Amino acid sequence: PRQGVILFFITRTTMRPILLKGHERSITVVKYNYDGDLLFTASKDHVPSVWRAETGERLGTYNGHKGTIWDLDVDRFSVRLVTACADATARLWDVQTGECIQVFPHRGPVRGVAWAEGGQMFATISDHFVDQNGQISIFDVPIDDENNEYSDKPRLDIELPKGPDGKRVEATNVVWLNLNEALFVTFDNGSIRLYDPYTGEEMEEFFPHDKKINRVSFNRTKTLFLTASADFTSKLYDVVDLKHLKTYKTDRPVNAAVISETKDHVLLGGGQEAMSVTTTSSKVGKFETRFFHLIYEEEFGVVKGHFGPINALAINPNGLSYASGAEDGYVRLHFFDKSYLDMKDPVPEAREEEEEEEKKM
Repeated sequence: PRQGVILFFITRTTMRPILLKGHERSITVVKYNYDGDLLFTASKDHVPSVWRAETGERLGTYNGHKGTIWDLDVDRFSVRLVTACADATARLWDVQTGECIQVFPHRGPVRGVAWAEGGQMFATISDHFVDQNGQISIFDVPIDDENNEYSDKPRLDIELPKGPDGKRVEATNVVWLNLNEALFVTFDNGSIRLYDPYTGEEMEEFFPHDKKINRVSFNRTKTLFLTASADFTSKLYDVVDLKHLKTYKTDRPVNAAVISETKDHVLLGGGQEAMSVTTTSSKVGKFETRFFHLIYEEEFGVVKGHFGPINALAINPNGLSYASGAEDGYVRLHFFDKSYLDMKDPVPEAREEEEEEEKKM
């Protein structure tokens, strides 16, 4: 495939972003692999891409879909990639060769996808289509199959029927919890449900938000999760007891939120609705990445640059860089400068004590 054009932009700080110009339409997802050396991106232009995370060099594309790529996930050892597309299919790819191994047809647009631990199966969520209900589907794709010939029929389908009020609720994200004990699914009515991945039984439902949950992200050990919602907030929860821990408040819809692995920080991205973007400048539209302290819930910094709402965020597992993708079609790869990496977070109590001592003097 053609190499992406890479441009360098120098900001006032020494944090120098690399602009990844490989997509023609709005970015929908950016995701690092487990080792942090590859960055996978997808957009509404039908063609997922893979980049070298250190340099921003485009390594290849995965060609075959005929619609918006809503989600993707790469397995633990970066051998296989699975993508979710609006063309009502999920596809399994060989990461290295770009070859499509298998197509998995669905009844409606496929909204999300996630590998199970062990990389032997994956789950998808799909929207309703006409009178057909939305579904959560689980497919078996054992890697030790010599011929790589898998059934395109799911092992388990979990129907998502209309609610008691007659309204349809669409799933927005799917994640496997530790040891594949449960499927964690977020919805556009602000709810989260846990399902048994072997029986399909609903285990739990709760409502962290009253509007759509756009994205959810977990820390590496899957002990914490962070939601990003259209109700202008992002919330941190404990995975084990589903206890609400922190809330990060903004003045705009939050489209993406991620937890730093190396610092007690969370990154939030969002902006006003895409349809009203052209009427305002990038400054008014508030298209920056916002940094909050995980414990104290305080916003302490912003990184600007995009000319549209940020739709996707990902932090490199090594904590040295992060990627953001926006409605403007660009992925920006930011490398943290030394001042951020060396920064020690102030303790509010200690700060108050220092101020009191200064007053006494």
